[in-house]
Amino acid sequence: MFEALFTYAKALRRHQEGPSADARERYLRHCADYGAARGTLIRIARELLVIAERIDILSDETITLQDIEVTGQRWARYQQRRGRAHTARWSRQLFVQVAIDWTRFLGRLKELDREPGAFAAQVEGFATYLRDERGLSPNSIRGHCWQVERFLKSTSIAEGKGSVAELTIEEVDDFLTRQGEKGWGRASVATSASALRCFFRYAEMRGWCHRGIAAAINAPRLFRHEGIPIGPSWDDVRRIIASASGSHPRDLRDRAILMLLAIYGLRSGEVKRLCLEDLDWTREIVTIKRSKQRRTQHYPLETAVGDAILQYLKHARPHCIRRELFLTLKAPFLPLSASGMYYVVNSRLAALGITVPRRGPHCLRHACASHLVAAGLSLKEIGDHLGHRSAHATRIHAKVDLAGLREVANFDLRELMS
Repeated sequence: MFEALFTYAKALRRHQEGPSADARERYLRHCADYGAARGTLIRIARELLVIAERIDILSDETITLQDIEVTGQRWARYQQRRGRAHTARWSRQLFVQVAIDWTRFLGRLKELDREPGAFAAQVEGFATYLRDERGLSPNSIRGHCWQVERFLKSTSIAEGKGSVAELTIEEVDDFLTRQGEKGWGRASVATSASALRCFFRYAEMRGWCHRGIAAAINAPRLFRHEGIPIGPSWDDVRRIIASASGSHPRDLRDRAILMLLAIYGLRSGEVKRLCLEDLDWTREIVTIKRSKQRRTQHYPLETAVGDAILQYLKHARPHCIRRELFLTLKAPFLPLSASGMYYVVNSRLAALGITVPRRGPHCLRHACASHLVAAGLSLKEIGDHLGHRSAHATRIHAKVDLAGLREVANFDLRELMS
C-alpha cells in the first residue's frame, strides 16, 4: 500500500520502517476499499505515522480518548512552535480524528461508557414491547421512542427528580402545547400524542404509573383522508427527469433515482436500500424490499430505467466495496441519507420553479399514483404497483381524479326523472 502512495524512496522507507507499519497499512487498505481518494490516503498515512510514533498501538495497555486528546494537543503545540501551523486547532483536530478512527478499527480504543439517560431502561423495555408484541417496524419503533425520549427530557422529572409514577397528564398536555407553539403542525402533534399514549398504556400495564393517563391524552383531531396527496403533474415529472439528462456524475445518479421514484412510485427508503444484488440483469427484474410489509416485491426492469442505472454504474458510481446502489459522490463513499434523497428531488423542483405542498421524494410517489388514476387503472392495480397492503391505503388517490369528480358533480339527475 505504501508503494502506491509514496514515490520518493526516502519517504517510502520512512513509512515502511516506522512503528506499527502492518497496522497502518491494514487501515489504509480499509480506507481504500471504501473509496478514499489517493490524496486522502496520503494525508491519513502521514498522520498515522505521527500517531504511531507517539502512541504505542501494540502495547497491552488500553488506549482512551483522553490519551488521544492529550497526545494530540502536544503534537499540535509542537507543530505551532516549529512554524508549521498558525494555530494548534487543525493539527490537533486531524490527529485526534485519525487516531480515534484507527484505534477503533484495530479494536484498541476503550470507548467511554455513556451514562444512560433518565428512564433509559423503561424506554428500552418499551422498544422491546413494540417490536415483540406490537410487531412494529424498526423505523416506527425509532419514531415512537424518539417522541417519548423528547417528552421525558423536556420535563423536570427527566432530570433525575422522580420516576414515571410522578408524571402527570398536565405535563403531557403542556409538552404537546409547547410543540404546537414551536411550529409543529397538527399531524406532527397528533403523531407525538399517539406515541405518548402508547407509552403510557405500556407503563400502566407494567404498573409504573397511575391508570388513566393514556386515555386522557388528547391530540388535534385528524380526519381520515382529509388531505389530498398532491404531487407535481406528469408533465412536470418529465421536466424533472429531463433536468438530470447531463453527463455529470450527479446527473447520472439523480436521473436513475428520479425514475425509480416516479415510474415505480417507490418510497425514499426503498430506493436508499437498493443493493447491487437487487438488480437481476439476466431476467431484467428489480427486487424491492418493502419497508412496511416486510416483504420483497419484484418489478420488471423498464428499459429506460435499466439504461439510466447502467449509465450511473459505468460512469458515476464510485469504485468501492459498498453494496448499496446509490452512494455519495465524494469520499468517504457512503449510502445516501434521508436528507440526501430529499435534496435530490427538492433541488430539482426549486431549479425548475415547480411548486408543490411536499417537496421531497414522496411527492413523486403521489405523482405516480395520480398518473395511474388518470390512465384508468383500478385501485387494486394501483395499490399493487405502489405496494399497498390493501385497497384502503389506495382510496385516497381516487380523490385526485378531479376531472372525473367534476363530471359526477355536473351530472343532471333530472334526466333520470323525466
